[in-house]
Amino acid sequence: MARRSGGAKLKPGEQTPAVRKAAVHKPAAQKSAAKKPSAQQRPAKQLPVKKAAAKTIPVERSAVRRGAARKPASVRGPALNAHAALLLGRLLERYPDAHCALDFRNAFELLCATILSAQCTDKRVNMVTPALFARYPDAAALSAARQEDVEEIIKSTGFFRSKAKSLISMASALVERHGGEVPAEMDALVVLPGVGRKTANVILGNAFGRNDGIVVDTHVTRLSNRLGLTTATDAVKIEQALLPLFPQERWTILSHLLIDHGRQVCDARKPRCGECVLADVCPSRLIP
Repeated sequence: MARRSGGAKLKPGEQTPAVRKAAVHKPAAQKSAAKKPSAQQRPAKQLPVKKAAAKTIPVERSAVRRGAARKPASVRGPALNAHAALLLGRLLERYPDAHCALDFRNAFELLCATILSAQCTDKRVNMVTPALFARYPDAAALSAARQEDVEEIIKSTGFFRSKAKSLISMASALVERHGGEVPAEMDALVVLPGVGRKTANVILGNAFGRNDGIVVDTHVTRLSNRLGLTTATDAVKIEQALLPLFPQERWTILSHLLIDHGRQVCDARKPRCGECVLADVCPSRLIP
């Protein structure tokens, strides 16, 4: 039987002072434990979430500096023909000596040089062709060449394996079909290996003096769009759009004029509109 301190007996259900004291303090301890959960029970600390930066769209430096390029105006009918005539007149005055930049002495050499000019500058082609023509002066000689030997000569023009193959195949076709001579007809030219409509137009216009079409390269494509002559991007469609706008006797020189202007002034990345003789009539100019 439990006793009080001092030896007195406890009544049934009576607690000692120590037990009563513990009972009084127990709820407070439990309450304190409830207020302070253990480390395992504590929720993970929420870290601040950074907002994603807004995506910016890159803008051409030239457009920022001098104003965004204007969308070419939609000119049609007589107004478009008058616009084309004005452009041609000014370009003829600005580039009176415009001509084919490839060096050649005959149609065969021009044909070879034009094939080599794909994805290559005319300047580089002109550095390569003297050695090529010294070793293979005509179609008969080139048709009998070893591809490895031709590759070695034209290597610096890029894509030299496919170009060497095209040159030899083209020369063989000339020997077999045309007696080694370059034909002066579009239909006969475009079926030669490595020859398309653009190359055929180069040959006909510059080697034979025939204005059967307009050469459309990257410069002609870019300027035709910038000058508002057409919105087409396909070379054949661009040519078809340009043909009725210019006199046929000017078709060959037109290409040289646009190419010269594209190289010297109307650069693809940084057109020098402040120096352009067409700026006041160009719908794409970057100056007010």
